[in-house]
Amino acid sequence: MAASIPPGDIQTQPNAKIVFNSPYDHKHTHRIKINNSSARRIGWAIKTTNAKRLEVDPPCGVLDPKEAVLMAVSCDAFDFASEDTNNDRITIEWTNTPEGADKQFRFEWFQGDGMVRRKNLPIEYNP
Repeated sequence: MAASIPPGDIQTQPNAKIVFNSPYDHKHTHRIKINNSSARRIGWAIKTTNAKRLEVDPPCGVLDPKEAVLMAVSCDAFDFASEDTNNDRITIEWTNTPEGADKQFRFEWFQGDGMVRRKNLPIEYNP
């Protein structure tokens, strides 16, 4: 049943992008809030375009309706002058959990017939 109902909206803070400021000779961490503004329980997961430089904690989870989670996006030290940062971003994917499912994240929720929504947050690096 959950597979036929599109997942509702989420809100993120920040809403449009993540900004890291120099210097990049040490690890930076930025907090992101994900809020499930829908009326259904969702499973969510984070993907990144640069797993070597960017780390997310926690990388996945389950949110009840109107529940929020605070997660950390970390940028490891790197040489800003010699590395391409133009395509760095994180992608939040979310889907409705099956009816009666425990509040325990399962990757198979994203592999079935259910609809998965995505939100991209570009990473901006200030020199």
